[in-house]
Amino acid sequence: MRSFGLAFAAWFEKYTFLLIPGSLVLGWLLSDYLLDFVHWIPYLFGYITLIMALGCGIRHLQGVLKKPFAVILTLLLAHAAAPVLAYGLGSAVFGAQSDYTIGLLLFAIIPLGISSVMWVGSSGGSVPFILAVVVLDTILSPLVVPALMDMFIGDALVTWNSSELILDLLTMVVLPTLIGVMLYEVSKGRMKDWSAPVTQPISKLFFMLVVMLNAAAIAPHAAGMKDEMLVVIPVVLTLIVICYLLGYFGSYAMLGPTQEMQITFTYASGMRNISLGMVLATSYFSPQASIPVVLGIMFQQPAATVIHALFHRRRTRAVVYPK
Repeated sequence: MRSFGLAFAAWFEKYTFLLIPGSLVLGWLLSDYLLDFVHWIPYLFGYITLIMALGCGIRHLQGVLKKPFAVILTLLLAHAAAPVLAYGLGSAVFGAQSDYTIGLLLFAIIPLGISSVMWVGSSGGSVPFILAVVVLDTILSPLVVPALMDMFIGDALVTWNSSELILDLLTMVVLPTLIGVMLYEVSKGRMKDWSAPVTQPISKLFFMLVVMLNAAAIAPHAAGMKDEMLVVIPVVLTLIVICYLLGYFGSYAMLGPTQEMQITFTYASGMRNISLGMVLATSYFSPQASIPVVLGIMFQQPAATVIHALFHRRRTRAVVYPK
């Protein structure tokens, strides 16, 4: 059972770039059957967040705080530069008051994605740094997400309840994260490895379910937007590329960044917690605003695969042609 659970989790991570878009399509196709289960989403997501936090302890957070400039730079790239560019891109193509622009903005504002830890590790980046920054960013999300959405759109373009959003983020994200960190400390870091054969595969399956249920929730509305997708899809792809490039080139602000930190910054800036974004989009905004976030989950993982291949190629060249 132990080997099967770990093997399944490893297989899932290897083929995430196919499984997640596939789950999205499956959710659209099975929308009629899945709509009754959409209310499960917050609980499924809370579990996913809890399992993510089992790998992070107080010492990880303390270690990150010893690199304040790197932390601040990461958060500025992800939650200052990216939202400005997303809002500008959306306004230029769709108009400042478009729901699609709100969706692009939400994509850029949501916390860093836990899947970035997997890609940073496999590409040769700093796993302790990215893990701690993801946890820190997740904990800050009840403050960051509502504040930035208010800053850009306020109540003029859309009516939404920021206090409810904060409460949802506290219960779905912050509380499970704090419980996970506490369990890490109580078990002295052994909880994650001990429970991994059971908790990890369940977490992967729940991730797929979250994607499917969110896709099912917006499928009835997306059906009438086929023509608009010809414009929305290229714009979402452009934003995803911009976010990755922000991290890569933004790392040079560290004045001579190591390759390890370049890789870490690239994934930190480029990958978002899309499952949380989908939950927030479908709960607080219009179906049109959800579309860019849903499309983001289709393209974010394949884009990460391309980035991984490019870093691998660069490492291989460095070995073959040493300076």
